[in-house]
Amino acid sequence: MLGIETQEGFGLGNQLFFYVTARCIAQDKGYQFSVLDPEHFANNMHSDCGLYFMDLDMGVPSKKEDYKKIYYEKETRLFAGNSTHDLTHGVYVTDADRHLFEVEDGTLLYGNLQAEAYFITHKAEIKEWLKVKPEYDCKEYSRENLCILHLRCSDYMGSPELYLRKRYWIQGMRQMRRINPDMQFMIITNDVQEANKFLPGVPAYNFDLAKDYSILKNARYLLLANSSFSYFPAFTSDTVQYILAPKYWARHNVSDGYWASEQNIYKGWHYMDRNGRVFTDEECREELAAYKKRSKKYAGVNQKPAGMRLRMMKLRARYIYKKAYLGKIGRGAARRVKKFSHRG
Repeated sequence: MLGIETQEGFGLGNQLFFYVTARCIAQDKGYQFSVLDPEHFANNMHSDCGLYFMDLDMGVPSKKEDYKKIYYEKETRLFAGNSTHDLTHGVYVTDADRHLFEVEDGTLLYGNLQAEAYFITHKAEIKEWLKVKPEYDCKEYSRENLCILHLRCSDYMGSPELYLRKRYWIQGMRQMRRINPDMQFMIITNDVQEANKFLPGVPAYNFDLAKDYSILKNARYLLLANSSFSYFPAFTSDTVQYILAPKYWARHNVSDGYWASEQNIYKGWHYMDRNGRVFTDEECREELAAYKKRSKKYAGVNQKPAGMRLRMMKLRARYIYKKAYLGKIGRGAARRVKKFSHRG
């Protein structure tokens, strides 16, 4: 038996990666499969309604003591002067863990588990496993001239190394209009108020969990944040024609070539850099392979900085945060001036 815990507090996107990866590997190995704590599925900081819009098979019931071993997916971390987190814990830059395919029967599995290599051969089955119940499957916003933006606000906003800048979304919409000059846009987000400030004029919604998920799944065009929530709606979609996501994923704003993480380069997706240039997934993989060979920074993975190097990294992290803070103040002031001038 191969088991997972969905783990209280994790978002639905992360939990679905745990589930799909473990179930696929169990099937490949001929093991039984189990979710130890199914009550935690879709019960977290974003939602407490459970996974009411899918009928997921949770496998055979089990307890922790039923397992002989615990396996933690390998981690590769790059210590960088982006934030206190990246200096203390390192940037998660891990690729697929090939040893995961060799786990023994009776193992409890933990990790990020977001590499397509773990499950890509089971795509047709996964689409059946994650099928949205018909009564919750919203197709109202599936149109040829509508691009759905998925903005992750709130919990990302205090992390300038992670929270995507307005420029990313403006460049992304510009790219979508190259595909279709008549393209319209709509936002799905966890914070409508912030989205309205961020991209005024683009309608923003936070429906219930099922509707948000199915709108992403049934979209024709997707402009995505660096959030795991949007992955499986896109992966199981029968309608999506073009997916655009941030290059370097969780470190789009600060990376000099590394990905956070490499697991988030997905087949058929397109990725946009900070200058608005668009790359295929194959181009991103080739570029990353070259970066890993030449980069002195990457040569030091899993090595914590010390001495002068650490001090310089701390200075850079402070600069990034101060710049973001001052930028936020400036944008707020500009909004207030604009609002006041319109009243006048």
